[in-house]
Amino acid sequence: MQATRREALAAAAGLTALASTAAHAAVPLAAGDDAGWARIAAQYPVTREIVQLENGYWGSMAQPVIDAHAEIFARLNRDNSWYARRAMLKDLAAAREAAAAAMGVAPDEIGLCGNAAQGLSALISQFRDVGPGDRILYSDTDYEATQGAMISLARARGAEAVKISLPRLATHDSVIAAYAEAIAATPRLKLVLLTHMSHRTGLVLPVARIVPLAKARGAQVIVDAAQSFFHVDFRLPDLGADLVGINFHKWVGAPLGIAAIWIRGGLTDTIAPSPAEPDATSVQGRVHQGTVDFAAQLSLPAAFAFQSTIGTPAKLARLQALRNRWVAPLRGLDGLEILLPDDPRLHGASTSFRIRGRTSTADNVAITDALLQRFGIMTVQRTGLAAGSCVRVTPSLFTSPADVDALVPALRVLVGEMAK
Repeated sequence: MQATRREALAAAAGLTALASTAAHAAVPLAAGDDAGWARIAAQYPVTREIVQLENGYWGSMAQPVIDAHAEIFARLNRDNSWYARRAMLKDLAAAREAAAAAMGVAPDEIGLCGNAAQGLSALISQFRDVGPGDRILYSDTDYEATQGAMISLARARGAEAVKISLPRLATHDSVIAAYAEAIAATPRLKLVLLTHMSHRTGLVLPVARIVPLAKARGAQVIVDAAQSFFHVDFRLPDLGADLVGINFHKWVGAPLGIAAIWIRGGLTDTIAPSPAEPDATSVQGRVHQGTVDFAAQLSLPAAFAFQSTIGTPAKLARLQALRNRWVAPLRGLDGLEILLPDDPRLHGASTSFRIRGRTSTADNVAITDALLQRFGIMTVQRTGLAAGSCVRVTPSLFTSPADVDALVPALRVLVGEMAK
């Protein structure tokens, strides 16, 4: 029993030490330092059977995170409630503090949850300040689950959900103008949903420019930052929003099953408590957790520690360079529509394309199938845009220049065959 106790104490000390390493300064790499990025890529034990250009679903864990997660998972399985009901509480608090520090907020302003859709759905459906005759606003670039939550909120409260379509070929100014026009034209506006980075096209909204427009009309703003957190360089208060939902399993590279909500200080009562915790006063009480995958939560310090060795500005520059490597030679190709401009304010790694005349879901599934089966390139089709379906391309930190180069001749072939 003494040996087991020593192991438990050592593991707890190791987790605390791991959390402290997240504060280490990043070693910056230039976007074009292929040798340096190859060393980063070597930390990811990912398949090389295909060219993986669909990395917006979730992020593969780097080996140091895999190792930490495996050790924590083994301990949870071995020590069970002895650890979970005793020492783990301190370790979970350390993980929460690491997450809050990375988010740029206070620990008591966040609540952990399983994924961003769960957290955002809670924030929207439990939003209190909407009643009969009021209006809430969202767009066609928002995530399916958050659109559904907005519609459900309106139905439950006798309000109206107003959906707008963003410009087909967005620019920085045209996106701001679209929201400005919609906000100005919507009386009794109570809530505006903004998706910081669209999972459909990769569009990065100038959220900080749009939020004041909504606030000037008395509306509160909720931001879906699931795709943008640790992809774009920001901290949550920078957005100016009241409510934000994020994922840790995308660009933070944490295990699946860990995300968070943030409610600006002083606004907790804006959101009703979870029905499972009707008397809760904390932000965490807005999303009921129950028994969760504690190993994922406890692995957060390891994920942040690894990311701190890279730095978000350097990561974004590399991802944009990889994106530009396939976009630039295909820009202007007859029959191919690239859905984002080259303005670095409006994109990160992800950019979607559409082949002329191919706007249905079936059309774009066929394109992704052809890319995978004929060229060995994994992408994903996206639906829901007013202009029709499209295909999203998302490189990652383990993506090589040769990987994105392979997409260029493949699309030239498919566009030649498929464009109408």
